[in-house]
Parts: sequence; C-alpha cells; structure tokens
Amino acid sequence: MRAAIVTGVSRGLGEALAATLLARGFAVLGVGRTASGKLKNKLYLYATCDLARPSLIAAAVTPSLRKLAGHRPEAVTLINNAAVPTPTGLVGRLDAAEIENALTTNAAAAVVMADLFCRTFATDTMERRIINVSSGAAQTVIPGSAVYSMSKAALEMLTRSIAAEHSDEPRFRCISVRPGIFETGMQVYMRSLDPTEVPSVGMFRGFKENGLLKDPAEVAAKIVDKLVLGAIENGRTYSHTDL
Repeated sequence: MRAAIVTGVSRGLGEALAATLLARGFAVLGVGRTASGKLKNKLYLYATCDLARPSLIAAAVTPSLRKLAGHRPEAVTLINNAAVPTPTGLVGRLDAAEIENALTTNAAAAVVMADLFCRTFATDTMERRIINVSSGAAQTVIPGSAVYSMSKAALEMLTRSIAAEHSDEPRFRCISVRPGIFETGMQVYMRSLDPTEVPSVGMFRGFKENGLLKDPAEVAAKIVDKLVLGAIENGRTYSHTDL
C-alpha cells in the first residue's frame, strides 16, 4: 500500500490531490482547518489543524501520522500544499498580522510538517518523498504579492536543504513544483482586487478572460502521475511544463 499526506485539503488543488490519490488506492491523511465533504473514503484520515500556528501542529497531526505509519506503507509522500495569498498590496501598506499569518502558513508550517514526516518515517526501508508546492512567484516578481512570493522562495530553499541532508538515502526524494495557473479561490480573490492597490490584478484577470486557467483536478492528476508515482530528481524544482 502507498500513503500520502496532503496539507490544505479543504478546496482547490489540495482537495483535488487528495481525491486523485484516493482514486489511485492511496491511504491519505488530509491536514487543514476545514474538512472537505468530497473526501469520503475508508482510506482517508483527516487531522484538523491550523497551519498558521506551527507550534501546535505536532499535537494535532502526530497521532494521525502514527496511525498512517502503522499501515506499513511501501511508499509515503508528503505534499506541502497549503498556502494563503494575503496580504496583497504594496509594501508600505501591509498588515503585520497578515504578514505573520502568511509566512507561518506558507513556509514555517511546511518546515514543521517536513520535520514530523522525517521523524515518523525515519528509515530507508520505504520510498519517501516530500513535494513542496511552490509557484512561479518564487522567481518572478509580481507587484503587490511580495509576501506570497518570498514565502514560496523560502519553500524552494527548504526543498534544496532537505534534499542535501538526505542525499545519502537512495529512497528519499524532496522536490518543489511550480504547477502553473489553474482556477482556485486564490485566483478569484486576486481578480477581485483594486488595481491601484495591487498592480498585477490585470494579469490575473487576463488569465481568466483568455481561458488559460486549468481545472485543479487536471493539475492534480499530472502531479500524482509524474511526481508522486514517477521517477524524480532529488532537490529539483519542477515547472508546469514538466507535468
């Protein structure tokens, strides 16, 4: 049996990833603040957890991780997917509490989840993978999204660091993926903003108007097939063109 842990499963890509993995016969542990009504399966576990509070993650998630490990999976994958787009706006007009929430949810929580994963699945007797869901914003400047962009850049450095730390373990891989643009609540939110506050709003509206947004289920299927089940290169950042 194969197993996976997915963060941010209430909607969007996280929900689609969990659904795809369950359809492929994986035992799945979903982690997030809100459960999805679409994820009902005898192989599905759910741990309620506020990823904006990293110091509380271990207490919320560890029992379910141990239960998953008790199934003795032949392979296990952690997908750090959870992220928030806020705060948006120009630096000089941001809210400090929103900055803290974004950096803890998008970056710090991923470190904690990776740490718990490595503690729980500590031997090379099984195939282990960590997939950090990044974004083109980690490399490309998007005016009005500085905090989101820097959190994704931090996530990619986490990938490279973990890969280096486990370079002598042949069955361990840690990668990042920039999955491209697809229709989610985040896209809806970005299109709704005031262009005078967030100069990149026109770009997001153009994605929708020009029919460029993929369905999350399509993206999830490609991630599972190519990066969860396929051969991957340790430490690499994959782009949507690789999927």
